[in-house]
Amino acid sequence: MMHPKNISIKDYTYTLPEEKIAKYPLEERDDSKLLLYKNGVIKEDIYKNIAEHIPENALLIFNNSKVIEARLLFQKTTGAVVEIFCLEPHEQYADITSAMLQKEKVLWKCLVGGASKWKRGQVLLKKISVAGKEIILHASYNGQSSGSFIIEFSWQPPDLSFAELLHLAGAIPLPPYLKRNADKSDTERYQTIYAKYNGSVAAPTAGLHFTDSIFKKLKAKNVETDFVTLHVGAGTFKPVKSDTMEQHEMHAEFIDVSKETIEKILANLSGTIISAGTTSLRTLESLYWLGVKFRIDPKNFQEQLTVDQWEAYDLAKENIPVKDSLQSLLQWMKENRLTRLLTKTQIIIAPGYKPKIAKAVLTNFHQPQSTLLLLVAALVGNDWRRIYDHALQNDFRFLSYGDGSLLWIK
Repeated sequence: MMHPKNISIKDYTYTLPEEKIAKYPLEERDDSKLLLYKNGVIKEDIYKNIAEHIPENALLIFNNSKVIEARLLFQKTTGAVVEIFCLEPHEQYADITSAMLQKEKVLWKCLVGGASKWKRGQVLLKKISVAGKEIILHASYNGQSSGSFIIEFSWQPPDLSFAELLHLAGAIPLPPYLKRNADKSDTERYQTIYAKYNGSVAAPTAGLHFTDSIFKKLKAKNVETDFVTLHVGAGTFKPVKSDTMEQHEMHAEFIDVSKETIEKILANLSGTIISAGTTSLRTLESLYWLGVKFRIDPKNFQEQLTVDQWEAYDLAKENIPVKDSLQSLLQWMKENRLTRLLTKTQIIIAPGYKPKIAKAVLTNFHQPQSTLLLLVAALVGNDWRRIYDHALQNDFRFLSYGDGSLLWIK
């Protein structure tokens, strides 16, 4: 089989008319259409009835990352506007959560719109009034790192955390293809109902369709649910511009998984594990490869506690059973007295890859020539074209606010 490095992204394209892109969510989350794909057969339903299509005693894994108000607009005295888009914390912080809890000041990697209008050494100022109290935010340029700007934010009053500050001063960063600014409704709707940990700059969109009503129906059917955290980065929208995938650098994202969740996954390996979203799938698969890496080189594992872009393909020859891998990972966590696994993953799931843990994936419909479309093709093979043709011809809504699918892995 061809190594995914040699995949030509032009083989994974389709025509997506502008009118098929959902610019706004439906009034009710679970009214979204649901395409069902299993054993080559395509059917339709709506999310409200999803419990009917999930087997009893299955385990559904969700991503509970929360979208942060990552867009900050600063107006200079000249009237020029500088937009700062917060990507991820500086390396000096152990993880996103600790960076989000910083008070008084923080260092952040950012994209800057209108950077040419921002003279070096010039401190940007933003004032906002909340409940009669004035909040002052400063931004100063602190250098550059791998295509992004390092910005130091400082603020008064200093007792606010950075997460609280963004909530008050920032705006939800809607995907660029929606071609509109966020409004009040997006604050709630571009967020899953179970979002918990601040850190994503894009929603894990497969979960946007879930409601309390759906969770009650799943519980009544003895379907278990659990949560991992992957903080979605702006790289999720990064177009593949290279001819082959070898030249495309996959974005690295923070993951956070508890020991109890890994134990639950291990206990359910012989049953049906379903990933709610591509981010949950990438997290599950990263757990497997981390366990493999520990078994191969336990002495140097601490220094290798990440999953790089092509490692899954390079390590595939090891052929280590999933149970053994996850048990090894838990053993390492126990030895190091860790209750949570905090690291980064850069894993790319593309044709040629077979998921180790999930039997099915819930996901929305993705952009042409994207790494997310490659992931879908890895799950269902060439049937991805049939699935997308069916969706286009039967009034499915596409991308983040669009409809979704339950794809059983071939």
